[in-house]
Amino acid sequence: MALSEITSNYTNLKKYMDLDQKGNVMAEYVWIDGSGGIRSKSKTITKPVKDLKDLPEWNFDGSSTGQAPGDNSDVYLRPVAYYPDPMRLGDNILVMCETWMSDGKPNAYNFRHDAAVVMEAHKGEEFWFGLEQEYTLLAFDGWPYGWPKNGFPAPQGPYYCGVGTGKVMCRDIVEAHFKACLYAEIQISGTNAEVMPAQWEYQVGPCKGIELGDQLWMSRFLLHRIAEEFGAKVTFAPKPIPGDWNGAGLHTNVSTKATREPGGMKAMEAAMEKLSERQADHMAVYGSDNHLRMTGKHETASYEKFTWGVANRGASVRINRACAEEGCGYFEDRRPASNADPYQVTGIMVETMCGKVEGADMAKKVADAEPVETDTIITTSKP
Repeated sequence: MALSEITSNYTNLKKYMDLDQKGNVMAEYVWIDGSGGIRSKSKTITKPVKDLKDLPEWNFDGSSTGQAPGDNSDVYLRPVAYYPDPMRLGDNILVMCETWMSDGKPNAYNFRHDAAVVMEAHKGEEFWFGLEQEYTLLAFDGWPYGWPKNGFPAPQGPYYCGVGTGKVMCRDIVEAHFKACLYAEIQISGTNAEVMPAQWEYQVGPCKGIELGDQLWMSRFLLHRIAEEFGAKVTFAPKPIPGDWNGAGLHTNVSTKATREPGGMKAMEAAMEKLSERQADHMAVYGSDNHLRMTGKHETASYEKFTWGVANRGASVRINRACAEEGCGYFEDRRPASNADPYQVTGIMVETMCGKVEGADMAKKVADAEPVETDTIITTSKP
């Protein structure tokens, strides 16, 4: 299929996008489906939205998204955050939603609910999170963008933070996404080309508590939505290409009021002890197929064993050297895969460091849901 057949025709579209909406607002309701993917649909709101209370609850067919059986298929969307829409502009908005069932219980894939309960109970700890989202851009045929159709590019080396033709691919998508996130008031703090060609990273945060999960999911929606216009696919697969190529992670930077204050190194060391005792629980919610990435090679630790160290990118958790020298700051959990749910990642971190809360169990929550299918993973050596 030719690229022109799968990308938007902006020239024709623009004259319609410029039409007066007569005071109405287009609200794009976004949610997470049963395979860890993103879905959305549009709703007309008759006046500008000033508060979450202005956004009505909505519903969708959960049997078509892997979130409900056919004989009880209604799943309800409850808005939890909204952002300016960088595609439609004006008063139009993007709405992040939780999913709920008709019996008043959160959907099995509503990981945000338990995370929010845990974070609210421990809000006095003042958690800040910053996540580093790695991803790979694929051509329509599923092969990494810009790679030779009958082989592989030169070995890794010149691509990380690279500049120039042959070193980076699809910078236009990356630039568009960066701008769109800024417009949407998502706290995107940077972006860079990664070690494998056609692989990129952007960072969101620092954000307080549950806000990080909301913003990262919406940034993922924007990435998919923008790549769609360029005819590219986005994969968050943790090991998109087998062999001597870096995988993709969701490195998670964590701090609390105690770790940020003078002497905070002691609080970080105490956190390391607690994290070491729940390695299996954390790995269960740190993304599907993460074992393919966490082999102890390519800047990863072992999938089975917890380790930590200062400035060690081969450890499960790394403490920045500057933080170690200052005796306070943050630590980086390098275990989460790029396809991990940020609600689960941040929620279990709070739970492990501060204790479980009645009505929420981050490890049990994922066990109650069906296994999540991974994003597209390329298993062949050539297209």
